[in-house]
Amino acid sequence: MRKYPMNQANDGLEPWPFDNPASDYKIIRGNPRASGRLDYGGNEGRHRLGIWACTEGAFECTELGDELQTILSGRLTLTRVGGESIECGPGDSIFTRKGERVVWDVHADVTKVFFTHNRDGSPD
Repeated sequence: MRKYPMNQANDGLEPWPFDNPASDYKIIRGNPRASGRLDYGGNEGRHRLGIWACTEGAFECTELGDELQTILSGRLTLTRVGGESIECGPGDSIFTRKGERVVWDVHADVTKVFFTHNRDGSPD
């Protein structure tokens, strides 16, 4: 088991470009840049746990798994396409479902911890 103190959450992050065709990313505002780190699981498994960070900007995408996310720092608005908008900041948790189309509007650079479950077991 690994422990990451809050001041080390961003250690080891690598660029995660918005180029996965399955997510069908669309940049809406600015020039957001994402990075991340997988602490458990991988692209072949049903479960993934890690850290994700993103700079200011907005993008739309399709969620690739059921995901529980807790915001560690920053501010964002998550809008479910055709549905509700949720304002989020440090300590807030969000749940998104596989196949759901969402808009991530990052107002201040965000870092989150996430746990993703792929119901059908297919890789991302």
